[in-house]
Amino acid sequence: MSATAHLIHIVDDDPAIRDALTVVFELEGYDVASFETGEAFLERAGRPDKMPGCVILDVHMPGQSGIEILRRLHADRFAAPVFVISGQGDIPMAVEAIKQGAHDFIEKPFDAETVVTRVREAIEATERKQVESATPPVRNFPGSEQLTPREREVLEEITAGASNKEAGRTLGISPRTIEVHRARIMEKLGARNAADLVRIVLSHE
Repeated sequence: MSATAHLIHIVDDDPAIRDALTVVFELEGYDVASFETGEAFLERAGRPDKMPGCVILDVHMPGQSGIEILRRLHADRFAAPVFVISGQGDIPMAVEAIKQGAHDFIEKPFDAETVVTRVREAIEATERKQVESATPPVRNFPGSEQLTPREREVLEEITAGASNKEAGRTLGISPRTIEVHRARIMEKLGARNAADLVRIVLSHE
């Protein structure tokens, strides 16, 4: 299933946010489809000819919540990166969204230029990953089966010596989201620090 890199799906029940993001992305040359409900979006998302390059999803939606929508997309192996929009008090929910497969989160209030830049980087990173997918990023090691594909990518960056900022730039996500993944990886593998992670990864070489 191939994605249309220049098609952005915006899912938000607030018409002001839908309209503002639509204008911003269209000015940058993107095609935009906006949806007031998660149900309307899921109906379109199931069509292979309408696979977007990226999705921007509000976590607070009438009907199915953003988290429930992410679970549905994850079950369907949805390939496009999904950003969730969250308020400052919604960080725990944003972390839960990442656990459910969200690519990254965007905190309110946000400025248009930052959103466009992060979406562009996410699309580019996803395209790079598709090209490089023939080569698995991290070897098998004790506990590797517990990690999600995204966690394995983050671990590859960490064990290569990348900082959170450098890893985020490579993977098209924010340093803060790298921190979330890093904490999850360390918890799953029982590592106390980055040196522990390197030791675990290299233990079977």
